[in-house]
Amino acid sequence: MKVAFQGEPGAYSEQAVFDYFGDVETLPCESFDVMFDSVASGKCNVALAPIENSLAGSIHQNYDLLLRHDLHIAGEYLLRVRHCLIVNPGVVKEDVKKAISHPQALGQCAGYLRSHGIKAEQVYDTAGSVKMLKELGALDVAAIASRRAAELYGMQILEEGIEDNPENYTRFLAIQKETVIPEGEAKTSIVFTLKNVPGSLFKAMSVFALRDLDLTKIESRPLQGKPWEYLFYIDFIGSAQDETVKRALDHLGEYALMLRVLGSYPRFKG
Repeated sequence: MKVAFQGEPGAYSEQAVFDYFGDVETLPCESFDVMFDSVASGKCNVALAPIENSLAGSIHQNYDLLLRHDLHIAGEYLLRVRHCLIVNPGVVKEDVKKAISHPQALGQCAGYLRSHGIKAEQVYDTAGSVKMLKELGALDVAAIASRRAAELYGMQILEEGIEDNPENYTRFLAIQKETVIPEGEAKTSIVFTLKNVPGSLFKAMSVFALRDLDLTKIESRPLQGKPWEYLFYIDFIGSAQDETVKRALDHLGEYALMLRVLGSYPRFKG
């Protein structure tokens, strides 16, 4: 089995791959587009795509890519993100004047960096920042990344868990060509568009409320080529195989201009 992820080896996404799938072959991808294309082309069996972070919110590009490709969600995983302050061997904290990392990681550690008088500088990737630091050999610069990245590049961890908020989780979706029929408690993700008329979203939401279906997420995205019109992405508890869910989707289809089931999959239990 071969699993695609976005980022350098040692990225949080790669850690999520091993946590979720176990001992598999991985394919690092330079962008989310390349990651999705690797599954669509058959180069990989599946991709593990980050879709939202509990602090930073949704990763909108991956919502757009889900719609663009004929692929299906087959599972989900929640990764607890623990940021480490990583340096070249022998460096002590007092030496560190600057930290490099992905903008999101820097933002999640902004309070820590301020309190230690460390300047932040953005680079393209968390694990990539460790790779860059190793190549530079700088003794006054730290990288912010995962424990795995530090171990992979033979670097030193000065401190672990430097994020300002410990409730830092990233939700990942397993994306593949084949649909799955989940056993046990399931989640379903859908996307739809509506006529821009009064009450249309209320009516769409009512199909779930009338059947006591639990919505876990709703996200709107601009509909490309149609200014001020929107796509609605919804996650809810239940499988598209369930009779109650089938009736809800049939009912929604009466209002929706477009409706697509992105996948039903096992709900992650951490």
